[in-house]
Amino acid sequence: MSWIKTLSYDEAKGRLKRFYDRIKGPNNVLDNVLTIHSLRPHTLEAHMSMYKAVLHHSGNTLPKWYLETLGTYVSQLNACHYCATHHAVGLKRNLQDDEKFALIEKAMISGNFENILDAREIAGIKHAKDLTLNHASITKKDIDDLKDVGFTDGEVLEINQVVSYFCYVNRMVVGLGVDLEKENIGFSPNSGEDGDWSHS
Repeated sequence: MSWIKTLSYDEAKGRLKRFYDRIKGPNNVLDNVLTIHSLRPHTLEAHMSMYKAVLHHSGNTLPKWYLETLGTYVSQLNACHYCATHHAVGLKRNLQDDEKFALIEKAMISGNFENILDAREIAGIKHAKDLTLNHASITKKDIDDLKDVGFTDGEVLEINQVVSYFCYVNRMVVGLGVDLEKENIGFSPNSGEDGDWSHS
């Protein structure tokens, strides 16, 4: 499951058990990306708060499918098979267009999103790649270019936060040898109140 010890739902006690009860899926299923925090429950709390805010908050204005596209692409760039697989499921679920999903999946491999996404969306994808692989090269002009194609300052922040979050979690997963589950892949927090971490 990973290269460090983790605690299952049945082994959890106290604060960890309370957190597990908030994030478990059907039949007490927990994603390995969450149980990896089990020896330090305070980092699980921080992770879930950030995850919910970045991808599943009603205050975001970019479509959830697009945020999931950014996250899945960043995960592929970071060679994080775990997160790329999980979030491809979320992308497909939120996009609700199997044909476009298949084209986006191919584009993530080739790097060519022409004729699949519009110019604004492609600019965001390009920025996500630059921020992931060459972050030290980012300048104010890059941000101005995003605004020039129609992203608001708040949406630029959303892109930045999604990319930054996935770079964090990709390195955590790859760096600790977190294995992909064999089933129940793609659960995500329900949209709603900030404190609602329930998964489905």
